[in-house]
Amino acid sequence: MTELKVDYPGLIKEKLPSGNYRYRVRVEGKPSKRIRLHIAPKQKDFSDHYRAGRAGIEIKPEANPVDNTIKGSISWLVARYTLWLGEQVDLGLYTKATLMQRQSLLSRLSDSYGNYKLDMPKSEIVQFRDTFASTPGAADNLVKAVRAMYAWALERHICDANPATGIGKINLQSNGAIPWTVDDLNAYRKIHHEGTTAHLCLTIFMFTACRISDAVLLGRSNEFERAGVRGLGWQPKKKGSAKVEIPMLPPLYKATRAATVQGSTYLLTEYGKPFESPEGLRNRFRKWCDEAGLRNRTSHGIRKAAGNLLAQAGCTQYQIMSIHGHTQAKTSEVYTKGVERWKLASDAMRTLETMEW
Repeated sequence: MTELKVDYPGLIKEKLPSGNYRYRVRVEGKPSKRIRLHIAPKQKDFSDHYRAGRAGIEIKPEANPVDNTIKGSISWLVARYTLWLGEQVDLGLYTKATLMQRQSLLSRLSDSYGNYKLDMPKSEIVQFRDTFASTPGAADNLVKAVRAMYAWALERHICDANPATGIGKINLQSNGAIPWTVDDLNAYRKIHHEGTTAHLCLTIFMFTACRISDAVLLGRSNEFERAGVRGLGWQPKKKGSAKVEIPMLPPLYKATRAATVQGSTYLLTEYGKPFESPEGLRNRFRKWCDEAGLRNRTSHGIRKAAGNLLAQAGCTQYQIMSIHGHTQAKTSEVYTKGVERWKLASDAMRTLETMEW
């Protein structure tokens, strides 16, 4: 038995016959009384367990959700996958928003098919998807979450096939968020003047084309100077995105310096603190849009508007890719395709101008 005296007074590390270790801590003021700690020093929340133990309180380990399911069932697979996904969030490989969305969607699958064997047929997933036909976006996201879960399971030889592969979308007519128009931008700025957080938020979205998951994190620490030009750089949170580095144009620089209260991030809450999550900023931005009479506009619509304006200004797919953080040209093609077709058509029609008719 050896005592650990660094950082955690009273902490005891004991080697068990199995070769593993367990940890206990002496209760402060009662050294003969020892409390079992169910997690190791390097694990998350260890400090909370340690302080409770020093106070004489044992924090019992929560039951692993996997242990409460039938092995080999849909519920078992959902529990294992979401547990893994949560660990990836802690490592910074996925966002909390992704975890929350997939947990919510997959819990619906688990509620309806929890005790089924995990090798459920594709027809069952299609049938389940169709029960959400009144909300086609949610239905498509459900299939996407199921497909991702089974892809994860396939890699780990938990199953032999992905039953969600090849299932089409219901929401075929949707083009996603509505791009903002110049009139929309003017209507917003008419209500939210320079110097307000609302105005700064719009300016950040417009002059960085960033996602809301990145907007809550951007601040002066992201600024740099290169060849005498001030720039802004960040690694987008969305998985698979390329790092973005863009010049910091005067309107953006001016807006970031206009706020009375400055913090570690550009965007601060009414209490002068950074937003805790993208969802918090999303809710606030929705209110700002409502105040401007823009009830069906979103931050992502500004990103799309920026892409459209860049394309109309003559930017190529690859230039838009560098600004939006895309790694595949086809992603930025949605902005340039229509513009390029118009240019091609215009050039072609000019050849008819000299034709005698």
